[in-house]
Amino acid sequence: MSAGRHSLQVHCGRSVGGVADGAAAIAAYAPRSLSAQAAGFVRMVVAEAAPDTPQRAKALLFAAGKLARFGEQVGLELSPGVLLHRSVIERFILTGAGGLSPATRRTLRTNLRALARAIQAHPQPAPVPLPRERSKAPYSEAEIAGYLALAAAQSTLARRMRATALVCLGAGAGVIGSELRHLRGVDVLWRSDGLVVMLGGRRARTVPVLERYHEPLTSAAAFAGDRYLVGGSSPERRNLTDTLTVALCADAGLPRFAGRAAARDLAHGLRATDRAWRVHARGRDHLLAAAR
Repeated sequence: MSAGRHSLQVHCGRSVGGVADGAAAIAAYAPRSLSAQAAGFVRMVVAEAAPDTPQRAKALLFAAGKLARFGEQVGLELSPGVLLHRSVIERFILTGAGGLSPATRRTLRTNLRALARAIQAHPQPAPVPLPRERSKAPYSEAEIAGYLALAAAQSTLARRMRATALVCLGAGAGVIGSELRHLRGVDVLWRSDGLVVMLGGRRARTVPVLERYHEPLTSAAAFAGDRYLVGGSSPERRNLTDTLTVALCADAGLPRFAGRAAARDLAHGLRATDRAWRVHARGRDHLLAAAR
């Protein structure tokens, strides 16, 4: 078939022959179970939807015919604005299609909703696409070293250990947000393949720690013991990391420290493993070796 002839048969993604066959199926539609008025309504709405294949036309005719019969039985006006209203379609599916199988009822609802959208005079506007921000690059090696240096320069041992734990947990294990509040020193453990963090709660899992952060995080965990790694006395405490974050922003040459940005360093370090810091505990074995 030549390209010119093919272009005549296909227009805007629809086969001309398929549309013609669909129109023929619509014109031939004359079920005995429907009145002439109901059959005319069905042919009108399906023709307006312009199905592009005979099979699609027959599916829409079947669905619209069932709906028109229901409308006549309950005394509804045979008009698209009434019968193809979303609430009427739901009423039909729930009360008027009781003798049909669940699969058929689901198909009917899908086809009737598609038919309603196709003939809608004033369709709902499409969602406006919102701009997306590109993910920022992970912190560099020098920046992480700067944050660890700032943590080590805090005025008290407790502040030094807590700030160090914050950096190591974010950049070394990907722990951020509310999960930080629940971590205690005893949740940082040595396993046969390296250092891991045991996370509890709704998304309980075990995550590996990058080798670079083993020593400082181990020291912070030993200092905390059974207390919370980033301080406080209750897991319900709020804004606990704000003071620690401010301490890590004292150097004007460093970008503002953020736990989520620090977690990207783990993704960078474990780029060979997809979303390694979110892995379930049963998948940790092969990740531990990758983290070393």
